[in-house]
Amino acid sequence: MLAEPGPVCGRFAPSPTGPLHFGSLVAALGSFLEARAQGGQWLVRIEDVDAPRTAPGAAEAILRTLESCGLFWDGAVWYQSQRTERYQAALEALSHAGQVYPCTCTRRELAGCPRGRDGSSLYPGHCRTGPRRPGRPHAVRLRVTNTRLTFHDAVQGEYHQYLESEVGDFVIRRADRLFTYQLAVVVDDADQGVTEVIRGSDLLDSTPRQVYLQGLLGLLTPRYGHLPVAVDERGDKLSKQTHAPPLDERNPGPALWYALRFLGQQPPAELLNAPLAELLNWARAHWRLERAPSVRAQLERQSAGFSPIHRR
Repeated sequence: MLAEPGPVCGRFAPSPTGPLHFGSLVAALGSFLEARAQGGQWLVRIEDVDAPRTAPGAAEAILRTLESCGLFWDGAVWYQSQRTERYQAALEALSHAGQVYPCTCTRRELAGCPRGRDGSSLYPGHCRTGPRRPGRPHAVRLRVTNTRLTFHDAVQGEYHQYLESEVGDFVIRRADRLFTYQLAVVVDDADQGVTEVIRGSDLLDSTPRQVYLQGLLGLLTPRYGHLPVAVDERGDKLSKQTHAPPLDERNPGPALWYALRFLGQQPPAELLNAPLAELLNWARAHWRLERAPSVRAQLERQSAGFSPIHRR
């Protein structure tokens, strides 16, 4: 079900695996401006459901950097690590409807399977009729169909995917009993009343899974828009793993200016070193999501902190 017209609510939902860098600033700024330009709320949620990947102090550092950038959120910050009961309730609803099953397959056993668009293994359905290794710790997978699932992305245009042949039955609770991103994000967006999901295009291939889950759980589907992600010269997404430098909290203005330019907004050159409030006032007044490039990745060259950005 598509979200009905009503109060606009956007969100930024970082994983606390490290400090905020230019790539994550692009997603934060895009979601912030799209919500504020429509007079809507903007929420922040810390996606720490994957506890082993959470870096101590990272959540606090991210929130501090957002504040230094003038990106102030509405309401309290939500933490996925505090919402296990809600995810369990959703899992039980899916289980009662016969939509899930236990799976004892390990990553090593699936390593030889074909890969989907996002690089993960296409699950061949080994445990659909029962666990192959009874007694072994099991994950929980969601049954999918091969119906063509289509949605319109506000940046990338029409997107479609056949879940069964392009993804396969996917995990919603891991063998270590941690809930996965796919289930948690669907439950959280619904519970927070999110109507706008503006985020990086690295998550575009996951969106059909989330739309499918929304349908099974009777939840509204928000409006999606996937912005280009920033990559380095090797084409790798800027991240903690690729040693992306953290933002300078003492002088975030240039990073915000380049993020606006990265998103196709063409901020005036004289705003590069302008006071932060002046830059953000211009950004709120001139933001147009339709100007964001529809490419899925862009190269961001850095020299002396920042330099012109080139599309890939």
